[in-house]
Amino acid sequence: MAIRRIYETPDPMLRQISKPVETFDDELETLVADMLETMYAAPGIGLAAVQVGVPIRLLVIDLQEPEDPEDPESPTVKDPKVFINPEILWHSENDVPYTEGCLSVPEQYAEVMRPDRIRARWQDEKGKTYEEEIEGLLAVCLQHEMDHLNGVLFIDHLSRLKRDMVLKKLAKWRKEQQQKAA
Repeated sequence: MAIRRIYETPDPMLRQISKPVETFDDELETLVADMLETMYAAPGIGLAAVQVGVPIRLLVIDLQEPEDPEDPESPTVKDPKVFINPEILWHSENDVPYTEGCLSVPEQYAEVMRPDRIRARWQDEKGKTYEEEIEGLLAVCLQHEMDHLNGVLFIDHLSRLKRDMVLKKLAKWRKEQQQKAA
């Protein structure tokens, strides 16, 4: 396993449309393991393959919920999920706001409206197909990561004014990071 570089906006890699996965082999399993290690190290709760420079329809998610829901300080339970060639078959008409962030737009957050429930179909790293109705944070995260497969970032869902504000804050944050490193 290896931690891979996460591409950040405005890198053109993030605007590529990802191709379907056709071969389920050891190379794919290694990529999945690398992506999970990269996501945990970042840290994040979702990562699409295109974000690590591999434009295929693969993403990983782990919401890392607290062991004890009553105590948010309790250790988190890892529950990694792998989605290959995911597709949304249906979504509710009820859009809900959720404050999203992204490893490719570091340290920036904005409210995005998305359907609160979806029905999705996907494959795992062995090629087995699943279909399930998903809601809550997992539904939001899956939609966010699937956007990456189509070259879309969460900031693309914002008004031009809000997107420009986020990008200005990102530029300021990057400048501060460079100054700290110097």
